Amino acid sequence: MSGSRDRSDVNEGFNKGPEPNGEQLDERQVEELIEEYEGATRRFQGALRWIVWSIAVLMAVFHLWAALAYIPAQQLRAVHLGLGLLLIFLLYPGTGRAKRTRLPVWDAVLAIASVVALGYMVLNFQEVAYRIVRPSDTDLLWGVVALVLVLEASRRTTGIFLPLIALAFIAYAFLGPHLPGLWQHRGYSLSRLVGQLYLSTEGIFGVPLGVSASFIILFTIYGAILDASGAGKFFVDLSLALTGGRRSGAGRAVTIGSFLLGGPSGSGVATAVTLGAVTWPMLRQAGYTPITAGAILSAGGIGAVISPPIMGAASFIIAEILQVSYLEVIRYVLVPTILYYLCILITIEVDSARLGTRRVEIAAPPVGELVRRYGFHLTSLFAIVVFLMMGYTAAYAVIWSMALAVAVSFIRPETALRPRRLLDAFDAGARAVLSVVATTAVAGIIVGVVNLTGLGLKFSSIIIGMAGGNLFLTLVFAAVVLLILGLALPITASYIVAAVIVAPALVQIGVPEVAAHMFIFYYSVLSEVSPPTALACFAVSAITGGNPYRIMWTTWRYALPAFIVPFMFSLNPSGVALLLVGEPLQVILAVGTSVLGVIALATGLGGWLLRPTALWERVALIGGGLLLTYSAAWSDAAGIALLALVIIWQRLRPDLPAPGATSPVR
Repeated sequence: MSGSRDRSDVNEGFNKGPEPNGEQLDERQVEELIEEYEGATRRFQGALRWIVWSIAVLMAVFHLWAALAYIPAQQLRAVHLGLGLLLIFLLYPGTGRAKRTRLPVWDAVLAIASVVALGYMVLNFQEVAYRIVRPSDTDLLWGVVALVLVLEASRRTTGIFLPLIALAFIAYAFLGPHLPGLWQHRGYSLSRLVGQLYLSTEGIFGVPLGVSASFIILFTIYGAILDASGAGKFFVDLSLALTGGRRSGAGRAVTIGSFLLGGPSGSGVATAVTLGAVTWPMLRQAGYTPITAGAILSAGGIGAVISPPIMGAASFIIAEILQVSYLEVIRYVLVPTILYYLCILITIEVDSARLGTRRVEIAAPPVGELVRRYGFHLTSLFAIVVFLMMGYTAAYAVIWSMALAVAVSFIRPETALRPRRLLDAFDAGARAVLSVVATTAVAGIIVGVVNLTGLGLKFSSIIIGMAGGNLFLTLVFAAVVLLILGLALPITASYIVAAVIVAPALVQIGVPEVAAHMFIFYYSVLSEVSPPTALACFAVSAITGGNPYRIMWTTWRYALPAFIVPFMFSLNPSGVALLLVGEPLQVILAVGTSVLGVIALATGLGGWLLRPTALWERVALIGGGLLLTYSAAWSDAAGIALLALVIIWQRLRPDLPAPGATSPVR
C-alpha cells in the first residue's frame, strides 16, 4: 500500500537522517531498489503517460464512489479486474529485457482484450448467472480469454510460480478420473470449468477479488494519501526523535519507525528499504554489523504486515472468510503484534549489550516540536479505529479517515493536498493495488477448483493422516506446507490457498476456526523471511552490504514470535485468549505468561539476560520460554520456575561482568 514518492518538499528542514560517509541512499535509489524486488513498471512520457495516469485516477475515483453507492458484487468485481488488467498490461513489461519507455503492440492488444473480456461480464452479469453449468459459445470464448489474461497478469506482477500453481489446479480438475486413490474425482469439462471460474462468483470473481475491490484498494489509496502529505517522513523523524539518544536507540528507532511507517505502506519490502536508506548509516555508526542491522530492518518490515490498524491485504480476506468485522481482526492481532515487537526490542537490547553499540547523536528536532508541527498526521490513523468502534464498516471508516487526512494536510502549506497532489495520490494508490488484483483473481481460480473438486477435504485427510491425528504434528505439517507455499507465493496468495486446503484440516483436528485462520496468516507472513527467497532480507542486504542468507537466519531470531505465537493460540483451546477471545482473567493470564515466554526465548537465543549466559542458562531460558508457550497451568509454572532460576543465579554470581557491561564485538 505504497503511495507517491514525490514529496521532496514535505517537512522541509526536518531530520533527513544521518549521512556519515555520504552513503545514505537518495529517493530515486530507494525507488529503484523497491522495484527490483517488487517489480519494475514502465515510465512513459508524453501522451501515454497522461493516458495511464488518467486511467489510474479513474480507477481510484470509481472505487471511492462505489464504496458509497450500491453496485452488484459481480459487476463491481468485473470493473475492478478489468481496470486492473488494463493498467497491468500498460505498465508491467512482459519480459525483463523490454524497454520501459515504450508500449509494445502486443501489450496494447492484451490491454484492449482485458477491457472487452471483462466488459462482457459487466454488461451481461445478470444473464450469465443462468448459464453457469451450460455456458454459451460466447461465454466460453471470453471466459478462456479472461483466464489467460489473469494468469499472464499474475506472471508479470508476482512471478511465474502463482500462475503455474493455478495451472496445476486446472489440470487437476481435468484429470480427475485418471488420478490414483484419494486424489481421484469424476473430472470436469472445459465448459463446466469456465462456468465455475468465469461466470460464477466461485472463481476469479470470488471472495478474494471481492475483498480487493471493496476494501484493499481503499486502503492503498489511503496509504498513498498519507504518503503524499508527508506522513511517512514524519513517522521516521518521530521514531528517531523518540529513541535516538540511547545506546540501543538506533535499533529502537528502526523498530518504532517500522511500526509507524509500515501501516500506510503495507509492504514489508518497501518499509524495510525506505527505513534502511535513512537509518543504515546511523546503525553502522552505532556499532551494528551489516548482518544485525539487516535483520532489524527485515524484522521491522514483517511487522508492517501484521501491525494494526492497517495490515496487509490478507487481513481483509480473513474478515470476509470468518464473517467478522475488520475491527475483530484488529482485536485478534493486537496481542501477537505486541509480543512480536516486544521480542524485537528485547533482542535489540541483548545485541546492543553483546555488540557494545554506542549512542548516536541525531540532528532531529525535539519530540514536542515535531508533534506540535506535524502531529496531525497521526489523527487519521486513530480515526480509523474510532470509526470502526462506532460501528462503521471498514470501507466507510477508511473513506472518512481519508477525508480527515486530506483536511488536516492543509494545516501546513508544505503538506497540503491540493488537487494535483491529491490526484497523484489517487494514481499511486491505484497502481499499488495492481499486484493484489492479479493475485486475488488467480487465487480465485485455485479456490474455485478446490470447491468444485472437493480437494480441500481430501487434502485435510492427507495432512491429518500423516500426523496420525496428533494436533502438534498436524500444526507442524501445516506450518511446513505454508513455508513451502511462501517460497513461491506472495503473502496474500499463500494465505488464500492455505485457507482452502490447510484450514479445514486444523479445524477438523480441533483448532478453533479463528485460531486456524490466524495460524495460517502468521505463517504466510513468514514468506518475507523464508529461505531461499526472503525478499525483505535480500532487499536490505543491498543497502547494508551484509550476506542476505546470514541476514535471513538472524532475522528469524528477531521474528521468533511469528513462529511461536501461532502455536500458543492453536495447541490448546484456551490459547485463543491470546486473540482476546475468552474470559478477562483467562486473557490476562495468557498474555502475562506469553510475555514471560517471549522474554525467556529472546534472551536465551541472544545469550544475554542480566549478563552473558552460560550454556545451561541458555538451555534453561529457551526451555522455559517454550514451556510458557503452551497454555496450561503445569507448563506455565515450570517455565516461570526456569526463568526465575536463571535470573536469581545471575544476580548471585559476582564473577561475571556486571549488568550493562559489554562483550567484544563479534
